[in-house]
Amino acid sequence: MKLTEVNSPRLRRQFLAVAKDIYKDDEAWVCPLDETVDAVFNPEKNHFFEKGEAARWILTNDDGKLIGRVAAFINRKKAYGYDQPTGGMGFFECIDDQDAAFMLFDQCKQWLKDRGMEAMDGPINFGENDNFWGLLVEGFTHPSFGMPYNKPYYEKMFKDYGFAEYFEQVTNHLDLTVPFPERFWKIADWVRQKPGFEWRHFELADADKYIADIKEIYDEAWQFHENFTPLEISTIKSELMQTKSFLEEEFIWFVYHENVPVAFLVMFPDVNQLLKPLNGKLHLMNKIRFWWMNKQRKINRARITIMGVKPQFQRFGLESGIFWHMQQVMDKPEFKHYKEVELSWVGDFNPKMRALHESVGAHFGKRHRTYRHIFNGQTNDSQHHKTIL
Repeated sequence: MKLTEVNSPRLRRQFLAVAKDIYKDDEAWVCPLDETVDAVFNPEKNHFFEKGEAARWILTNDDGKLIGRVAAFINRKKAYGYDQPTGGMGFFECIDDQDAAFMLFDQCKQWLKDRGMEAMDGPINFGENDNFWGLLVEGFTHPSFGMPYNKPYYEKMFKDYGFAEYFEQVTNHLDLTVPFPERFWKIADWVRQKPGFEWRHFELADADKYIADIKEIYDEAWQFHENFTPLEISTIKSELMQTKSFLEEEFIWFVYHENVPVAFLVMFPDVNQLLKPLNGKLHLMNKIRFWWMNKQRKINRARITIMGVKPQFQRFGLESGIFWHMQQVMDKPEFKHYKEVELSWVGDFNPKMRALHESVGAHFGKRHRTYRHIFNGQTNDSQHHKTIL
């Protein structure tokens, strides 16, 4: 077997081809857009390179056939916030062969050790955790846009190599054809009538203001999370602009208290339902196909990617009020074709959000895990992450 670092257009294409070959007979897998994956490793498009670095490799067998790939990265804004300097690995794909998998893991480990790291988390993204983050271990069904999907045998590879669970991420599904529990409606109705609060949905015409509001709320809401780093305006704007072709303004909600932003929710249509037949390519013909399918209302599910509430307002039940307004939107004729919302993903360090999912009647959908491998082979408390927000 041979490892080759990706450093040319031809090798970048091969890096993308590995996944397409491994999942070619998997009906559930949806190929991410090539340009989306490429952007993660492009310093001109990914601002994480300003404080970090990344590398990626492909693995071929003795006959030159592609059999695996992986990437390693260091985010120096976060790497030194743990008990030991910690880097990351991700975009792992491999045939069902332990030797091949371990060769890929070893490459990441050595690359990170050479740069002073003493542990690696994976599989994660060289970016925010709303995309390409975590190993799917339960619920091998259609992945929504941005959610990782992988082969079931990957879990054993990670564990056998010495990765230990760092935290767990649960995704729940909300059936929009089933009414919300009556108790939820009573709470939501009470919350939304509280004096001093205002509920507004996003408007592209005023995108800069709402992007700034997301940053303000997120930075306060998540400041006590382990190894927190503030959001970058450029990151929010970049991700939002990438979704401009399918974004629904009324799927993104804000709560204001006396005109100060205090809570938000972001939901997007699950465009994976349209991307599946495109095989990662977004050339002119596929753009036309995408536009036509979207006009035909082929999307019938959405994904909530992130919520945030400032700490001083976390006991006000504002999430219930947001869901109340969201339900009014989904009842509109132009959105009645939506049948399901994916509530993803909620870490085991966020029991309040898990309780909210239960209160609206959501049911279990998927389970992902983020693992940590400490290079000296010993575990410590940081490997059993249970921060309670």
